Amino acid sequence: QVQLVESGGGLVQPGGSLRLSCDASGIIFGLYAMYWYRQAPGNQREFVATITSSGRTNYADSVKGRFTISRDNAKDTVYLQMNSLKPDDTAVYYCNAYKAAESYWGQGTQVTVSS
Repeated sequence: QVQLVESGGGLVQPGGSLRLSCDASGIIFGLYAMYWYRQAPGNQREFVATITSSGRTNYADSVKGRFTISRDNAKDTVYLQMNSLKPDDTAVYYCNAYKAAESYWGQGTQVTVSS
């Protein structure tokens, strides 16, 4: 049974930082590209960042220079370090594991950026 469990969300003031974690089980983690997506109320789910099995990264333009994705294959965990947070970053953040035709999602973690 595949499980992706996100954690680390919460309420933070503008300009603050959070680090999200996504713990994976039931898959050979090192073989999967890992993604972070987010969905704000009334909006579609959007791509935030990805890291391939070999460690290459890519980011949405809206988060470049502020967010950093990383992975620890020994811990089966992917991280999203979020700095200089803005109110527009408020959303539910989802972790995704992808390989060929396989795609798995976590349940999401809420991030709220507000003063």
